Amino acid sequence: MPNFKRTVIISDGIRGHYHQSLGVAEWMERLSGTTLDPSVITIPEMSIFDRVMKLKLFVHGLEVHGGSYSREWLKSAGIRYSKYEPETTLFISAGSKAAPFCLALAKATHNKSAVLMTPSVLGTKSFTYAIVPEHDKPNPKQGNVITTLGAPNHIYMPTLKAIAEKFFSGRNLIGQKVIAILIGGSDANYKITSRWARDMLTPMLSIKDAKFLVTTSRRTGTSVENTVEEIFSGNPNAEYIFLYSRTPNQNSITAILGAATHVLVTEDSVSMVSEAVTAGFKVGLIRVPRTTGKIKHMLGFGARRFDDMFARFSEMGLIQDFRDDWDMQKFLEAPEQYHYKNFNEAKRAAEWILHN
Repeated sequence: MPNFKRTVIISDGIRGHYHQSLGVAEWMERLSGTTLDPSVITIPEMSIFDRVMKLKLFVHGLEVHGGSYSREWLKSAGIRYSKYEPETTLFISAGSKAAPFCLALAKATHNKSAVLMTPSVLGTKSFTYAIVPEHDKPNPKQGNVITTLGAPNHIYMPTLKAIAEKFFSGRNLIGQKVIAILIGGSDANYKITSRWARDMLTPMLSIKDAKFLVTTSRRTGTSVENTVEEIFSGNPNAEYIFLYSRTPNQNSITAILGAATHVLVTEDSVSMVSEAVTAGFKVGLIRVPRTTGKIKHMLGFGARRFDDMFARFSEMGLIQDFRDDWDMQKFLEAPEQYHYKNFNEAKRAAEWILHN
């Protein structure tokens, strides 16, 4: 078992990526019984030129050269590394931008590295540990890889209720039917528009015996957020509307999951689906319009690979995939929607690291 004294998260500033790394780091601490004191290094802001040079052209040198190359690479980026003792630290990152810094820090200080997801340029071979979702289709013969269903995350069930009670103090939500709606946003595969939001969300207001907690995310966009606010504003059952663009540094997901009895999540957000499933919910999956072309779909790329993941979730009883309005109505009529299964990919990844 590796004798780590600390974990260091390399952050690209994207909250979802940070929470993936944090979940693994926290579970390593719980499972090992050792205070690993997770700390954070935020990667520097870069010009377009510097990003191309450091993260595209010169990044492969980190794979083939030793610690001296990594130390010079880090110095040129303004990253200090000397305080990390050899062979006592695990550097953890999620996302392509943070991955080179994670690998460089590990090599520069003779430590170990763990990458979550598949970095677009580096790949996963050079890292000590690679925690890769099944939908990225990693090489099954690569010995440093563990695959996950969905995204590891920081959700820890024993603390959710207490977080919710503190966050929603005075709102009297505990013990009521509370429907959480987690809305993602547009990307290369999906397109969430104001029209879609109006058509999908407005009918939900007809549910009279429930309170609503609604949150948007980094990709939602201002126009969609304005529509969400318009739909729920003034409705007495809308207890909390969290618009990401107005308070980007506030994290309400854990509190929302602690207060909810039902959770609905748009299909574009693997992170939020994974967080809700980890919190114990049987998640209602809301389908959204797609941009992926037919050829990509036939080849198994784009949104198709996420369909395979959701099919696995569904087979395990972790999500309810809505195909029509009647399915959603039946889902929301139940007093609560939980799956009562022990599902936690961050814990499983941490166990794997600690035993390899």
